[in-house]
Amino acid sequence: MALELQQYKSQTKPDWCPGCGDFAVLSALQRALQLLQLPPWQVLIVSGIGCSSNLPGFLSTYGFHGIHGRAIPVASGAKLANPELTVIAAGGDGDGYGIGAGHFLHAMRRNLDITYVVMNNEIYGLTTGQASPTSEKKHKTKSTPEGVIENPINPIALAIAAGATFVARGFSGDVKTLTDIMVRGIRHKGFSLVDVMSPCVTYNKVNTYEWFRERVYVADREGHDPHDFHAAFARAMEWPNLEEKRDRVPTGVIWETEAYPTYEELDPSLAAHGPPVKQKLTIENPEEVLKEFF
Repeated sequence: MALELQQYKSQTKPDWCPGCGDFAVLSALQRALQLLQLPPWQVLIVSGIGCSSNLPGFLSTYGFHGIHGRAIPVASGAKLANPELTVIAAGGDGDGYGIGAGHFLHAMRRNLDITYVVMNNEIYGLTTGQASPTSEKKHKTKSTPEGVIENPINPIALAIAAGATFVARGFSGDVKTLTDIMVRGIRHKGFSLVDVMSPCVTYNKVNTYEWFRERVYVADREGHDPHDFHAAFARAMEWPNLEEKRDRVPTGVIWETEAYPTYEELDPSLAAHGPPVKQKLTIENPEEVLKEFF
């Protein structure tokens, strides 16, 4: 019997600000899981801290709400413990590209088979509007009243350079394309980054839905080949860039390769002993050990 969309929705309703781009991300993820017919009990969604990181509570899958910037380490550990799980990490630009940037880089070079969905609103929304690692130069925020003087991180270019084997950008104003991207990213065997331009309607009055609609385009529809490394990097560098040109924002699948094995495939312990979740415990009284943590 086919799984229905409703089976991926929890009884807890989202409490984001009306109009927040994260609603579209949640909808696209639920639709992607349903299209892939992944049983909810075989899916784990891990998040960090931030408005976007409340996402696991709005799905009927397994969920883990971690601490700031640590979604990827938890997701990595879960995937290595049980490679049969579909593991998805979720967070925001501050959570993933700020405090979690180190984990982000190393998970990509390892090519763990997880999908990382980043709701990128170019601002710290939960803490009421400070500049984030992706805030554009000259953007005036609570923490930069004279305007941001730093160059923003380019997560698409960074991911390609660091070794991610699937790199895509979505836009909350285009749920259909975003759903297609998520289906491809989750299906991909290896580290998948789905960076979503998810406007914050409360604290970012610059990068609005209207701002993006004037600039976004789907690269696939303009003949882009995501399997061409040089073409992918050229698309990645279109925005943001140091010349501060802001006229074109590519979306869709920017880079994809299946040329590299995953970390799980190369791990000698997994090859020799199988998934830890299926191994027998060597502790005589595990209940006694667990009591120490409660």
